[in-house]
Amino acid sequence: MRTQQAFSDAVLAWFDLHGRKTLPWQQQISSYRVWISEIMLQQTQVATVIPYFERFMARFPTVEALAVAEQDEVLHLWTGLGYYARARNLHAAAKQICDQGSFPEGVEALEQLPGIGRSTAGAIAAIAQGQRAPILDGNVKRVLCRFDAVEGWPGQTATSKTLWQLAEQYTPDARVGDYTQAMMDLGATLCTRSKPACERCPLQTDCIAQRTGQQAEFPHRKPSKTKPVRETRMLMLVNERGEVLLNKRPPSGIWGGLWSLPELPTEAEPQNHAAQHWQLTINPAEAWDSFTHTFSHYHLQITPLKSLLAKPSAGVMEEGRWLWYNMQRPQDLGLAAPVKMLLDKLASQL
Repeated sequence: MRTQQAFSDAVLAWFDLHGRKTLPWQQQISSYRVWISEIMLQQTQVATVIPYFERFMARFPTVEALAVAEQDEVLHLWTGLGYYARARNLHAAAKQICDQGSFPEGVEALEQLPGIGRSTAGAIAAIAQGQRAPILDGNVKRVLCRFDAVEGWPGQTATSKTLWQLAEQYTPDARVGDYTQAMMDLGATLCTRSKPACERCPLQTDCIAQRTGQQAEFPHRKPSKTKPVRETRMLMLVNERGEVLLNKRPPSGIWGGLWSLPELPTEAEPQNHAAQHWQLTINPAEAWDSFTHTFSHYHLQITPLKSLLAKPSAGVMEEGRWLWYNMQRPQDLGLAAPVKMLLDKLASQL
């Protein structure tokens, strides 16, 4: 099965019998729907994505609807999916598409949009536009690494180059959309990270890793590094109306553009800090149990502090960047996952 034809024929025959064909983004296929699904599926499992995709499509059925939306609403619908730069890039790209007048065609044109790399562009071009274009998402990397026993960590330049060459080599000229979906499906359902179902794989006969019993060795793992731990304190400041103070984070960086609880430096005394920086008089703060939220590059240890205003607030400071959030009638805001969890807990106590 070393020829491109034999490889793709086997994959497509398996897909026809066993592949998933009823996922929401496999219906009413368009460049827009495939694009949204591919971005959501980055770093995120299918089962998690399905309800997010359906809500997103219900609210933004077209690229035009997404382009004219407020960023807060886009981030609100993304809350819980993580990697929020994806949502900000979607919004920016939708505006760019509408400015251009039509959805870009082909890999090179698609790659000009914010947040779209070569593999995502390939998936859109192949599935929605019927163009022959290879893809190389995490699932496809795993299949190819095992099938050809590709040495090296997939993130390394040389290894990535080899994998792209293989992806190009095996991509057929016909039924390219089905083949693209089949390869992603194969990696997601059979050629899984642990305990791959090799006995049901259409490529098992010629898969080097399977023949040599080295499935667990491929793909090679990224050299591990110990993630550093950072600490922060989040102040849950409640006013006389039962509203909690939120501030909008900068547009880039961790939780960029999301609303969050104000953070206190580890050495700051809450009452003094609130008076000095926000001109607010607050009661002594009550510390809740600390917990850890993990990012790709570090662990963040969060200590929540709850405090009530000692005097009525004068109003929202620096409108647009600060607001008093009504937990009983929540607005459609993008919230960082741990912040939403804390607000839900706080609301249950008030």
